[in-house]
Amino acid sequence: MEYYHLAELVHRQADKYEKKTALLEQNKTGKWHSISWRELSGKVIQTARAMAEFGIKEQDNIGIYSQNMPACFFTDFGAYANRAVSVPLYATSSPAQIAYIVHDAEIRTLFVGEQLQYNNAFRVQQESEFLERLIIFDRTVILNPKDHTSLYFEDFLCLGENTHVETTVKIRMKEVAPEDIATIIYTSGTTGESKGVVLHHANFREVFRIHDIRLPQLNDQDVTVCFLPLTHIFEKAWSSYCLHKGITIAINRNPKKIQQTLQEIRPTLMCNVPRFWEKVYTGVQDKIASSSGCMQRIFADAIWTGHAYKLEYKNKGLRPPAWLTFKFNLYNQTVYRTLKKVLGIEKGRLFPVGGAPMADKVNIFLQAVNIPIATGYGSSETAATICFCPDKHFIIGSIGTLMPGVELRIDPENSEILVKGKTITSGYYKKPEENARAFTPDGYFRTGDARYLEGNTLFFTERIKDLYKTSNGKYIAPQAIEGMVGSDKYIHQIAVIGDKCKFVSALIVPDMEELEKYALKKHLAYTTRKELVNHLDIYCMLESRIEEHQKNLASYEKIKKFVLLAQPFTMESEELTDALKLRRRVILKNYATQIEEMYQE
Repeated sequence: MEYYHLAELVHRQADKYEKKTALLEQNKTGKWHSISWRELSGKVIQTARAMAEFGIKEQDNIGIYSQNMPACFFTDFGAYANRAVSVPLYATSSPAQIAYIVHDAEIRTLFVGEQLQYNNAFRVQQESEFLERLIIFDRTVILNPKDHTSLYFEDFLCLGENTHVETTVKIRMKEVAPEDIATIIYTSGTTGESKGVVLHHANFREVFRIHDIRLPQLNDQDVTVCFLPLTHIFEKAWSSYCLHKGITIAINRNPKKIQQTLQEIRPTLMCNVPRFWEKVYTGVQDKIASSSGCMQRIFADAIWTGHAYKLEYKNKGLRPPAWLTFKFNLYNQTVYRTLKKVLGIEKGRLFPVGGAPMADKVNIFLQAVNIPIATGYGSSETAATICFCPDKHFIIGSIGTLMPGVELRIDPENSEILVKGKTITSGYYKKPEENARAFTPDGYFRTGDARYLEGNTLFFTERIKDLYKTSNGKYIAPQAIEGMVGSDKYIHQIAVIGDKCKFVSALIVPDMEELEKYALKKHLAYTTRKELVNHLDIYCMLESRIEEHQKNLASYEKIKKFVLLAQPFTMESEELTDALKLRRRVILKNYATQIEEMYQE
């Protein structure tokens, strides 16, 4: 198979697929609209020509600050055609975060999505020495009266309608080289300032090649939902790979409407993070708990049957007994199918999961009800996937087996994973000192993650920088504890505390809707949510559930005390990154008083 670089990919696919649907988008009325491969190619060329006319030069950095929409694809691939560099920004980024990236990457042209993004970007433009102009995707955005430089995307496209820029773009596309920078992905900066991860066209071509080896079952009849932000390397690499395979991409513009999108699209594929599946698990468990005794017994038997069939036999390469096969097929056509149909995933063939560890109980449940998830591991610096679980012979609790072409070794000093290969970044943008620290003398990238190997299977331990050492000298892995306890239906967010402390504690944000249901059921009196989280019965209930979740932990790893918070951790308070990861330093600072109280004698 030929592996095209990103500048030519959509045009080669358009020659092959012509009128076949490449993208699906939803209009304002909720109706889904098809964009064919030929139309996609045409829009990309039109965007590329407008960029050339607009003065965007080879290896210029252009920013895209938007929620997922077709124009993001037009702009990305239009930039690639000009040998320019695409720099995505999260649609939820604050003005301060935008200003940092604009300054660091010296972005002069920024494409923005809707009103919120425009307002924030225009504010940054007023104070920036670099940002000169905004291109607005959404025609309904109202411009600031002081704005005399911005253009709507539709008007911007009209700039490229001349033969001069057509020639310019053709020449640039022919000159695209594998070593050209394709995109710069800024990390979310959980432990320091954000860094720009440089990825080249060659990195993506290698992504295509090694995924073809590991995923031979995928084909151009598949349909995927683009749900995670295209700023996230997982979605960006996955969507690029789907274009390479000729797979139709349905673009979910509003994350809050993902359930509706799934029911309307009925995808065969979708990459996602564990939190999505944890909510599925919690919802099903609630449904089971509220069912009659007879239905509860049926659900329990269905889950036991699926667990035995999928994990005890099929996954181990063993032939299940006839009676178990019969029961599994029966439940697969009834209980499992009904569950998946309600979710809109009954046609599902593969659902890759990454971005954070998945709780074993959630993984086991999903496998048991025949939802084809595959957990994996990667990062922006590795162009997403380093490893993921195969169809068979995977181990629950692992993050899978190594991708072909990726070399891996474990640092004997701290168990850090070191990787090398053609998908690995060349380094951080304009950060020579960081690059010196990030790579070993023989060229292996330091992932910052602690892992261990069993044969060819990789297991996640912890982010090395996140490891806590208690005052008793014991090492604690907070993410692992958070994963166990945070899967509880009554817990929305959790931050484990313990570094240099005599025991482990936690700040917990309850799921207020679930908590209010519990209070109503137990006839607990309260007037505000703050009163509810401070109610003794609530604390005791959660204390009991937390103890159950951590029953398999060593005593020194267990949460001994916790504080319930009425307000969630947010990006606005800088307690969360754009990727919704905890900024532990900020949380420790913001809740210093509550934390100190937990450790008072």
